[in-house]
Amino acid sequence: MAAAAALILAALLGLAASSSVSSFPAGSPGELRSRVQVLGGSNWSLVLQGQWMLEFYAPWCPACQQIEPTWESFAKESEHLDITVGKVDITQEPGLSGRFFVTTLPTIYHANDGVFRRYRGSRTLEDLQGYVLERKWEAVEPVAGWKSPSSIMMHGMAGLFHLSGWIRQIHSYLTGTLGMHVWVSYAIFILATLLIGLFLGLILVLISDCLCPSKARHAVETSEEAITKDDVENAALEEPEEAAELLADDAEEAADVKDLSDGEDAAHSSADDSEEDLALAKESGEEEMEDLSEQPAADAETESSVRQRKSQAADSGL
Repeated sequence: MAAAAALILAALLGLAASSSVSSFPAGSPGELRSRVQVLGGSNWSLVLQGQWMLEFYAPWCPACQQIEPTWESFAKESEHLDITVGKVDITQEPGLSGRFFVTTLPTIYHANDGVFRRYRGSRTLEDLQGYVLERKWEAVEPVAGWKSPSSIMMHGMAGLFHLSGWIRQIHSYLTGTLGMHVWVSYAIFILATLLIGLFLGLILVLISDCLCPSKARHAVETSEEAITKDDVENAALEEPEEAAELLADDAEEAADVKDLSDGEDAAHSSADDSEEDLALAKESGEEEMEDLSEQPAADAETESSVRQRKSQAADSGL
């Protein structure tokens, strides 16, 4: 009897557990827990249609745990407010946290047909209901287009957050399952980063080598044409200058030739003058010699005449 009672009790507990699980599912994306719709990477695009209030939370966040009952009560009033209330667990959906650029917890967004606005008001039930009923969201500036969750940039941001989650899982596997030291895991990631960077750099170099030659050749041809055109223009500009310089050079050469001929004439004339001077000097020298040769004879004649006069005077005295 006791064994039968135990089996019956176990069956009843199993039924109760299964009913509780069906009433409160584990919160997989797209399923309803109470009236709050859980969103994930596969169904987040639902917020692009209709009016939504979306909360980003984490199970370990105290503020998120504090607002959870209020959020559940707000979801119960969603039918009267003509709004859908949803939430995203960032620990399970890092891509969505990157797509919405969630930096604080909890973060609440209002969405109306794909236009997103950040809710920064009080987190009480009355303020949340008044935000929707009184359309206070119309006074809030919407998120810029380039930061919108549906933009290309935020698609890339979601990919980066996915990558960070994947890296975190690998780090946990290396340090937890394999028992590696934390610094060994860091060294592995650093080495992997360097190798990936070198590989991507090699790919970029190959792509640039394939794409750039035609452009470089065109640039070279264009530069050669430009150089040829500049040379022609410079030659056209330099021709008058060269002609003027040639004329100036010819004039200088003619002047030099004239100066040389004048110098030769002057040299010839000076040579002739010097020859004449030499001839004159020679003649004057000969005349002086003749004068010098004639001077003793004259002196002798003078002495003889003086002697004759003295003799005559002596004779007359006697």
